[in-house]
Amino acid sequence: MAEKLDLGPIQKLLDDPAVSEIMINGCQKVFIERNGKKIITDVHFASDDEVYKLIEKIYLAAGKRIASDVPYADVCLEDGTRINAIIPPLARFGVAVTFRKFSKEINSLDDLVKTGTLSQKAADFLIACVKGKVNIIFSGGTAVGKTTTLQVLSHYFAEEQRVITIEDAAELHIERENLVSLETRTPDINGKGGVGLRELIRNALRMAPDRLVVGEVRGEEAIDMIQAMATGHSGTVGVVHGNSPRDVIARIETMVLMSGIRLPLEDVRKMIASTLNLIVHQERMRDGSRRITYITEIRGLDKAEIILNDLFTFKLDKYDESGKVIGALKSSIRYYPLFFQKLQKMGLLADNIFVND
Repeated sequence: MAEKLDLGPIQKLLDDPAVSEIMINGCQKVFIERNGKKIITDVHFASDDEVYKLIEKIYLAAGKRIASDVPYADVCLEDGTRINAIIPPLARFGVAVTFRKFSKEINSLDDLVKTGTLSQKAADFLIACVKGKVNIIFSGGTAVGKTTTLQVLSHYFAEEQRVITIEDAAELHIERENLVSLETRTPDINGKGGVGLRELIRNALRMAPDRLVVGEVRGEEAIDMIQAMATGHSGTVGVVHGNSPRDVIARIETMVLMSGIRLPLEDVRKMIASTLNLIVHQERMRDGSRRITYITEIRGLDKAEIILNDLFTFKLDKYDESGKVIGALKSSIRYYPLFFQKLQKMGLLADNIFVND
């Protein structure tokens, strides 16, 4: 899409591989993120109307709409660049647009190991979990690399499996012949025709999926994802924002309750504990690097509390003279995960997977 459209003053920023994000704060202020640092550029637009026409062109080309009745929305370019725009009067100082570029330098799990995002043994463990159809939640804050990690792990989906992705904005690019990519739709100018994540998840269950991938769970659709896991759709993968594995569990509890389901909290926790298996939590460090900091098993329920079992934890050693983070993701296991024997019987895990080198 970027090649087909003239993106005006920001085209050179989109073409710069060192730029990871572009932030338009009205027509006169355009910031970028380079090497983990946000800096202002000399790029500017003639007016807010020029910015609005630019994003309107992008959204229309993607079959989406942004207008006074739909004042903010997400869309993705063909290369994976994700765009969020919000217009006045919600954006008080002019149209605000954020371009989050998809890294072209990370194409495999080996690349993540080389950059220090995770260790080789943690990578081998996650490969086994994906091949063994463990239900996984990828968590973390904004722009920490959750989607990138999910995407490179999707290379280990079995070739014969039918994969259905469900997203607000089609950000994932999973290379599979038998792939269906579903995307939500905003209502038309009359407020009709909108399709949300809940409807897409429910419909996906009728499409004979072997894998469900929910791009970002942030509302009542959490109950539909969990019910999919509970009805035989193992190997389901989802993305949830959160500051820690414990915080992610609390968010999922809240989102399930938002659906209007009439169950006591303890029953909701039982449902979560019996369906979700693993949380892969990622963070952005002080030096701008992105690290997986926890790989945590959801072990079960004890006295109405969900029990978490940290399998791998990031150990910070120090910051060097330039402020770079020195540390590694290491095994911190207390108990072998409940699905460990299953993966071993499938020939997916070595005995020394939790032995630190």
